[in-house]
Amino acid sequence: MKFNKINYIERKTGEIKTEKVPGEKYLKFLYYNPLGELPLNLVVKKKFLTEYYGKKMDKPESVKKIPDFIKATDINIAEAKKEIKDFTSFNDFFYRELKDGARSIDFSENVLISPADGKILVFENLEKEKEFYIKGDKFTLEEFFADKNLAAKYKDGIFMIIRLAPIDYHRFHFPCDGIISESKLINGDYYSVSTHAIKKNFRILCENKREFSILKTKNFGEIAMFEVGATMVGGIKQSYQPNTSIKKGEEKGYFYFGGSTCVLVFEKGKIRIDRDLVENTKKGIETKVYMGEKIGEALI
Repeated sequence: MKFNKINYIERKTGEIKTEKVPGEKYLKFLYYNPLGELPLNLVVKKKFLTEYYGKKMDKPESVKKIPDFIKATDINIAEAKKEIKDFTSFNDFFYRELKDGARSIDFSENVLISPADGKILVFENLEKEKEFYIKGDKFTLEEFFADKNLAAKYKDGIFMIIRLAPIDYHRFHFPCDGIISESKLINGDYYSVSTHAIKKNFRILCENKREFSILKTKNFGEIAMFEVGATMVGGIKQSYQPNTSIKKGEEKGYFYFGGSTCVLVFEKGKIRIDRDLVENTKKGIETKVYMGEKIGEALI
């Protein structure tokens, strides 16, 4: 498969943009060069490397990396609650909180919002999807959930991937009101979840470490909310209280250093996803959305 730059649609403007990917040359080597397969499988996907780098990003001296990272990736640091001088480590900067009002939340009762800043791909039925990422790969909901009964519950439902790049805001939130379950851990590897990697092997989503919880809602059915780990993601922190009622837009948790992914799985017939997100996926391009932005509506 040919290596191409990651293009995406900036939903707010309709522009097609090219993503700035930290370490892109290494991703090209690991996933698109036969010589990269050995270090990828022997070292890069392993837990010890990710844990080592995650701890390194927790050290006070890691703050020196912050200004150059902001400059290289054009992060709007004015949105952050803290000023640059107040961060205590690179990780502290990485999972930074935003100022109140930095994201506009659509609180309409029948509207589903994006739980995170990121780039969306949405598949209305994975079983029938043969044209894009999934061709040639054996991907099943049973493997993804590691649970046969849950896989059956969400059969023929909607599968939504929200990919957070390293430059994105790395806290994730609830897409609607509901009652949230405890989070279940599924252990796995630490492959990159970059589009470069996913295009080569969609099964990465089944193979990586991930956590999921079930959000029981009034208007959208039971939504399975996944957080997927990746190379150099030092950890996934769930900051919510399990088995409680939550409100749309409230924080669910955050990722430590590294890009990562949120996945939402919806029961069949419960939600209508905005058509631009579906059509862009069919064309093979992601759509950039922001936390709080409308991405679908209830089928009631």
